[in-house]
Amino acid sequence: MATGPALLHLFRPIPRTFARTASVLIVLAWGAQMALLVKRAYLEAPTLAADLSRYGAGAQWKGVYYHGEKIGYSVGQTQATADGFELQEDGRLQMMMLGSSSAAQLRTVARVDKAFKLRSFDFSLDPGSGPIEIRGVLEGLRLDLTIKTRSGSRSESRMLSEPPNLSLNLPRRLAAEGLEAGQHRVVSAFDPATLKNAPMELSVEAREVVWAAGRPVPAFRVKMTFSGLTTTSWITEVGEVVREESPMGLIVIRESRERATALAVPGDLQVDMLRTAAITPKGPRIDDGVNFERLKLRLEGGDFAAAELQGAGQSVVGDVFEIRDRATLTPSPAEANLARFLLAEPFLESDAPEIQAEAKKAVGDERDPHKQAEKLTRYVAALLEKKPTVSLPSALEVLRTRVGDCNEHTALYVAMARAAGLPARVVVGLVYLHGAFYYHAWPEVFIEGPPGRGYWLPADPTLNQFPADVTHVALGRGGLERQAAILPILGRAQITILELQKRAGTTPILVGRPSRDNRPIEIALPQRDGSLSCWSRPPE
Repeated sequence: MATGPALLHLFRPIPRTFARTASVLIVLAWGAQMALLVKRAYLEAPTLAADLSRYGAGAQWKGVYYHGEKIGYSVGQTQATADGFELQEDGRLQMMMLGSSSAAQLRTVARVDKAFKLRSFDFSLDPGSGPIEIRGVLEGLRLDLTIKTRSGSRSESRMLSEPPNLSLNLPRRLAAEGLEAGQHRVVSAFDPATLKNAPMELSVEAREVVWAAGRPVPAFRVKMTFSGLTTTSWITEVGEVVREESPMGLIVIRESRERATALAVPGDLQVDMLRTAAITPKGPRIDDGVNFERLKLRLEGGDFAAAELQGAGQSVVGDVFEIRDRATLTPSPAEANLARFLLAEPFLESDAPEIQAEAKKAVGDERDPHKQAEKLTRYVAALLEKKPTVSLPSALEVLRTRVGDCNEHTALYVAMARAAGLPARVVVGLVYLHGAFYYHAWPEVFIEGPPGRGYWLPADPTLNQFPADVTHVALGRGGLERQAAILPILGRAQITILELQKRAGTTPILVGRPSRDNRPIEIALPQRDGSLSCWSRPPE
């Protein structure tokens, strides 16, 4: 499952109090090492149950499961105030990533009026290296945000088109307005983890009896769609969420405190979350993406009509993607709003003195944009320790900790590139490694050519590739909120390799072409030192 990848998803409108955050965390974790294993006997009650004394007898506890395996829990409660209510929720997730335990603690507090309309909120995520805290205060349609990390704080204000909701307060608000089967609504929701405010469609379906916390509970089944991902929640008439389900295999269900914070079955049973997210393509195997100059594939299971998927060596027609060698890109007219890719953002702090100093150190006296971009790629690749993380990737925090996965590498690269005067942006998508495509994130940097011309060039500091090879399939471009672009296809996408063309001097591989000689080559061929995690060798 890092800030907009990596952020995580927090909450959108409806009853998805904890499940959406967990979904995005899981995606970020996949990007982190591309091999996320969940074990039953990983939770330790003294660690995970710490600092929860604020929750009384009326608190609601929930277990968090992924494909039947418990990966954490959440607890929430509602307290009356003089002029409304305060909604509190804490969550714990703990996962095994490539043999090492990775945990995250989340806390959300929403302050609402008597109709459960949002007034302010606090959100924090702590992956163990220190929390990232986000505070939001609503003044009419103006949202004032403050983002705090150990490296400092930043503030900004945004004008919204309508008052937002968190998924923490939305179920209560829906119940206060009256839940009825057959209702269809579009609501505005703000995701503190990605700082994104967007519409969500929700549909209230039948009233059912759900088994929760050891007893039957009548609740409305509510489906909501956000960023192409449809999830289901069961909400009682008073706005309590007793069950949430994600198509990714994530289930959050109300339980007793003892059951929520403890594992029922110890042992070594594992669920390989990597395999559930991997997309094994049909067609010829790609031995090493760096050896190819063109890749054509069909990607089924999603909507790929967005104009943002075109360019930087990639063209999309329907569900067919064609990616050509990025080293052959040539200048074309530059887009009009290129300057926005030089601006600082809440998690891409290119204006921070520390980022600017590091960028200057990386680039040195080099003035050629192409060479600057390559020096940044090699510098960031060498600077960061390759380690799975479950966090919001703030570039300034990444520079402080010098640890991370593809999300952290990308955030730091983009911030440093902008500090060096190179327009840069975040890309999320898929990359081919060891027989399958996996979630990945990488940067694109604009290489200026003649006046008014240039081209976007993909780089990959995680894999230390410049430029990135043809197996990098872009599915979204933009800030952290674009991490959600990959959610709708996970678990249902299918890829067929249509054509592969090797670099000049080698024999091209075309689908349907008969093999002439299948005898093994009797010399040792060099292999990329990368694996399912982008940087380590595959398991034996």
